Amino acid sequence: MVFLQRSRPANPRKRPPPPPDAEPPGAAGAESSAAVDAAVALLADAGCTLLVPPHQAPPLPSPHAFAACLGRALSADPSAAPRLLAGVAAFAAASPARLRQLLLPAAPHAPSLARALLSVPALQPGLLALLLEKLPEHFDDGGGGALDGLPLQDDVGRLIVSQFRWLDFLADADAFVEKLVEVLSVAPPRLKKEIIGSLPEIVGDQSHAAVVVALEKLLQEDSEVVVAVLDVLSDLNLNEELQEQAVTVAISCIRTIAPDQMPHLLRFLLLSATPANAGRIILQIREQLRFVGVVDPWAARSKKLKGKASANSTDGAILDTLRSGLRFKNMLCEAFLKELKTVDHPKDHKVIDVWLIMLIYANGGARQKSAEKILKSKILRGCIRETLFDQCIRGNTELVKEHFMSFLSVSDYLLACKEEKAREFASYLFTALFEEFTDTYSRQELVGSLVAHIGSGVSYEVLSSLDIMISLTSNNSEELIPISSHITGILDYLESFHEDNLRKVYDIFCQLALAAGFNTGSGGSSVANELLMVVRKQVSNPDMKYRRMGIIGALRIVSTIAHVDVNASMNCSSYQQPNCEEALELLKMSVNSCKFVTLPLIFLYDELAALLESKVLHSAILEWVGDYVAEFDTPFLADLNNGKLSEKHQYDGIEGELWMNLDGDVSPICVNIMPIASTMPQKSQPCLQILPSQFSLLTTIERLVNEGSLGGINALLGCPLHLPSTKHLDGAKWGNLSGLQKKAVCHSLYYAINWIRELLNAFSTQVASRVDNFSQKARDETAVKLLKRLRNLILLEGLLNAFLKNYPLSLPELRYLGDCSGSTSTTKFNLPKKMGEESMDGTSSNKRQKGCKDKAASEKRNPDDKLNQPTILGAFKRAGVTVSQTTNKASSQPSSSGMMSKDIEQEANDPGELGLVDLMTAPVQLDMQRFKFRTLHTRCLSLLNYSECQDSSCSSLETELPIYLYLLRDLHNKLGNLNPATKPFLSTSHPKCSHVHCHDNTQEFLDKIQPLFSVLRKHLDGAVSMIRDESESCTDNWSSHSSSASNPDIPYVVVSKSSIATAVCKEILGCYRKLVAIPDLLNQPNMSGLKQLLQTLQPTENFDDILSEFQPSLAPSNVDYLYCGACKMFEDIMDPVCSFSYLLSSDVLITMQSIVNSVVVLLDDSGESNQKKIQIGCSKAIIPFLRKRLGQSAHKLLTADQPSEHAENGWQSKGDLIQKILQIYLRNSESTSDLLCELCKALTQAPSLKTKGTQEASNGFPTLCSSTIPTWYRVLHEENTGTLNKKIKQALKTRALPERGSIDTILEEIQKSVEAFVYLIQMCKTHEKVSIHAMAVKHGGKYIDTFLKAFNLLETQFKEHNAIILKMLKELQKATRTIQTICSEAKGYKRTMITSKVPPAKRSLEKFLFQVKALLHNCSTEKKFWMGNLKHKDMHGHVVSSQVYGSVDDEDEQMETDSDTPADENDNTMDEDAAEGSNDVPMEEE
Repeated sequence: MVFLQRSRPANPRKRPPPPPDAEPPGAAGAESSAAVDAAVALLADAGCTLLVPPHQAPPLPSPHAFAACLGRALSADPSAAPRLLAGVAAFAAASPARLRQLLLPAAPHAPSLARALLSVPALQPGLLALLLEKLPEHFDDGGGGALDGLPLQDDVGRLIVSQFRWLDFLADADAFVEKLVEVLSVAPPRLKKEIIGSLPEIVGDQSHAAVVVALEKLLQEDSEVVVAVLDVLSDLNLNEELQEQAVTVAISCIRTIAPDQMPHLLRFLLLSATPANAGRIILQIREQLRFVGVVDPWAARSKKLKGKASANSTDGAILDTLRSGLRFKNMLCEAFLKELKTVDHPKDHKVIDVWLIMLIYANGGARQKSAEKILKSKILRGCIRETLFDQCIRGNTELVKEHFMSFLSVSDYLLACKEEKAREFASYLFTALFEEFTDTYSRQELVGSLVAHIGSGVSYEVLSSLDIMISLTSNNSEELIPISSHITGILDYLESFHEDNLRKVYDIFCQLALAAGFNTGSGGSSVANELLMVVRKQVSNPDMKYRRMGIIGALRIVSTIAHVDVNASMNCSSYQQPNCEEALELLKMSVNSCKFVTLPLIFLYDELAALLESKVLHSAILEWVGDYVAEFDTPFLADLNNGKLSEKHQYDGIEGELWMNLDGDVSPICVNIMPIASTMPQKSQPCLQILPSQFSLLTTIERLVNEGSLGGINALLGCPLHLPSTKHLDGAKWGNLSGLQKKAVCHSLYYAINWIRELLNAFSTQVASRVDNFSQKARDETAVKLLKRLRNLILLEGLLNAFLKNYPLSLPELRYLGDCSGSTSTTKFNLPKKMGEESMDGTSSNKRQKGCKDKAASEKRNPDDKLNQPTILGAFKRAGVTVSQTTNKASSQPSSSGMMSKDIEQEANDPGELGLVDLMTAPVQLDMQRFKFRTLHTRCLSLLNYSECQDSSCSSLETELPIYLYLLRDLHNKLGNLNPATKPFLSTSHPKCSHVHCHDNTQEFLDKIQPLFSVLRKHLDGAVSMIRDESESCTDNWSSHSSSASNPDIPYVVVSKSSIATAVCKEILGCYRKLVAIPDLLNQPNMSGLKQLLQTLQPTENFDDILSEFQPSLAPSNVDYLYCGACKMFEDIMDPVCSFSYLLSSDVLITMQSIVNSVVVLLDDSGESNQKKIQIGCSKAIIPFLRKRLGQSAHKLLTADQPSEHAENGWQSKGDLIQKILQIYLRNSESTSDLLCELCKALTQAPSLKTKGTQEASNGFPTLCSSTIPTWYRVLHEENTGTLNKKIKQALKTRALPERGSIDTILEEIQKSVEAFVYLIQMCKTHEKVSIHAMAVKHGGKYIDTFLKAFNLLETQFKEHNAIILKMLKELQKATRTIQTICSEAKGYKRTMITSKVPPAKRSLEKFLFQVKALLHNCSTEKKFWMGNLKHKDMHGHVVSSQVYGSVDDEDEQMETDSDTPADENDNTMDEDAAEGSNDVPMEEE
């Protein structure tokens, strides 16, 4: 058509020149007039008058009657329709007014003449074509159309389009749509949108395909009509195929659409989502959607773009659209969460991911938990990082404002997680939200949420919340002052905080008070006034719980306002002096309030010493503290005359003497312990309990004043101690002492021990780090003296441990334990006049606690003890009946208290022998009260690098290992308590480290002990070489060096070389296990420390030959090579150790296992696994290699001969040890199933072996004997069940991608597991032990429950593998019959140990029975299964003719083919036990 090619419509006012061959105007006019007349006549016959005034529309009769009448007329005359169309065309062409007459209705709610004519089938195609041809002529009517406000009756173009709407029919729909699309392609924008919007009302369903194709082409040409096209696509009734095509069209516009039109596009996509295309829609939205408001987070942080991104509301509209779509279609949420799970790399995550998670979370419901879990997992794996949330929050205040509570709720969730990484992310979110939202409401909500977390009572949650609050107060203290009233809610939880958290709480308030002004004299602030008021009340409170809070608060205030850096930063110098005066007054008040109570004073001294070491305070504070502690020598030190006491006195009948005088005759003073520790002290005498803490404070001040040097108090290191005479310590004479005298002796030794420990803490600073005014010679001399003091300490602890074993005594606390103490000292103070007394109630309470702990420990010591048959005597004991044996035993025990006069005198008349005291054995009695001792600082461990006898000809190895053993035990304890996050919030257990001196976090502690790695290896080699030498003892060497340390000569004190070597090896191996288990050591920043540790564990000889299987070869500098070397080194150690001590060799094996576990954690705990492996130089290929070596070592240990140390005791006490070794052997073998079968066969042969020689010859496992059979039996059951569970899980995963070879292998492995299970159950026929039968019933039921998970797999594979499946079911029948028989006999003989385990086992058997029946019914065509009654038989298959002991399972049913066939000989039938009814549902597949 020609008019489609015109760029502009012709001006109707200008008549175009006629073509050369056109007819004359008169002729054309005559023809038009004739056509119009013909049309007028036809219409008049139908009741319509066409020729009316131009401003009126032709009147119509009833539209339906008109159309019917006209249709009949046209049908009667075939030529009438063309004449009528020609007349109407001529009438419309006459003028635009005439065309409008055709299009306008004659009356409201009445159709126009054109609309009435379109209802006539004969006229519709021609009239539609006529109107479409007229439409381009009116494209520019009104100069702007409807969008410029032109009324509809004046807009001919829109009037034409309106005639097409809601037609009753379309005679030729395809042609009409084709022409309409052509017109649409050239229509102006305002009319194009009108036509597009009218398409659902114009075209029918049969033309939707053409419409969709046309709209798709139109979108490619003109992107401005996207909104109109999307509205049309939403209104069209499309089938699934066309709907998918429409979705594809919409998706293609995501990148090109204008930002303000994006919400419309997203709304269409979300409303068009179906389960089939939801994933594709979410994927495309994630990949292509871009937020226009995303800004540079660094610029936002610097406040350059504060609030600018929110000026455009497009992002807000996009988020609203997404939120509504996700809210009303849950499948979109599921599709997004599923899609997000598949994204593994950080760079693939986008800002839209964060927003979608937040929107799903905000919608609530069941998806909220899923959103939380996915976000947490992504954060833990490092996939979602802070930068994504930066782009969401920074600079987008108005956008995030509507979602502020959602962000805050997510932050709350992450802060309550156990994982530290999640809590660190929560810390970032809280900080970002606080900095971005400056309005009062948002910050109040945020602070209130933090306060709620602080009061939650969960240790890790409280710790992280306090850290966040400290960060906010440090960086934004002035901004928090207006809402400080909300922060004061923390004070409500003070009673539940331990010391570290209390310090943080007071630091928070100190920062606020400092920002508001601490000068209370000039008005001050409400925060400062309230803080000072609370602290003063707490310090003066008689309850230790509140006084502890006051002491911590007072010292934190002092550290804040008297800190030198704070004072230096103040511009106004007038503030400095008042602050220092305020701090000094507060400190004096705290000291005066604790002067007459012991434990608070100890706590104050320790806190003050720690404060002085960590912060630089004003000189006025240091001067006052120095003057206060300068009086130390008056009460606790005594003068000497040429190194001797001027006169000797007896205290309560005990003579004193000088011990351990390292300075000899030149020593001017001694520590006056014995006189002060006498049992009847005067009221004015000082308290020895505060001696160590006061000395610690003194040394701290001395080092601060003298630039780190302790030269001013150097005499205290070598001065002697005034202690009881050694003649009272002889075994016979010790027994003759009264109870009060024994108590005085024990207390004297106890205070001496802690005095020396504080000496080590103080003077180790002179050797651990370089002091400017301290020469190297003086450092070496100090180190030698410290090593001698360690010898003194070993002797004192050995003696005190022996005395406490003979005379149990509760020792006084020398450091405040706070909430971790189990004693009553948290509420009662030890007054000086009662220093020598002990609380009877407190001691008995401790004994009761000890008894409970011992009982619990005894229950945990041997799990098999629970399977022991109960006795009548035990029943009497549980019932409270007094039995003569019990009474006699109780009367023979010494009194547990032994404190008061009557009991003391009675016990004193019973002399006891101390026996030999081996100083190298662990002091068990002391370790039970070790929590009361003063703590050794980490710097004391530097003494491991020093030696006493550098110039001596004797072997330093033998003489100095006892000293190092003491330090190694302390290091082992510190490593065991390294991770405070694992401790409960309010611990009731005794702490092993001081709260004051153990503030180091894991990283700081690792940095301090890293230089000791090489020393540990050195001492381990020395101990192993001593084991190889196998010499008897080193008593002479110890005695000579002990005398050089001025230790008194006590004849019954010995040191055996074997005990030294064994103890040193055990402690070092324990340290290695704890070190490689520290999570922080395996982090990327600490990789150098891990390498340094592994480098010290390399073997002395080259071991590259055993690494030849690795291709390419391992680089010696890589971590994997170092791990292999460490395992090889422990293998080399095991050979000499195994023949010496089985316990020690098992320690070596367990250490090897910890090394392997460390590799697994290092390689598996990473989101970027491949990248991390490259960075650390470690690959997973070494894991199978190390496990193989570990399994071989375990096998070597299981097959090793029993060392001589076990000749008498045998293996009876080694149950737990054998269990651990056997588990390592099984779990690290190449084929666990084959090994289980082999060991089960060996186990069944054990009872028939009579001698050790035949046992070794038969099974090759000396550790498998009558005393260890229960342990082996239990471990094999547990490992077999675990192996079966793993194989079933593996099979279920493989079933999704079936592979013939893998399924065959898995079924064979399951068959081997069944064979091992049958061996174990059938073993009950030859073992009459009740414990074995009880374990068979218990673990048999568990095994059957696990096997039930495999039935779905067996059913799917039955057709191809029916032979092996039937075989394993037949084998299982043997075991289940035996279990049934055991249960029956247990009921008859009333074996309660077994009967308690029968019900769950019976339920498992019943489930198994019906699962087998269902399997064979569904999969087998032959009748291989039926049920019937069995004869009652015993364990050996003999029929039991009598039911004297009761009816046993009369209603039990079994599958049976021949009742006369013995149970254990029937291999061709499928039968099983039917047991008691069960309501349990069979376990589902995992």
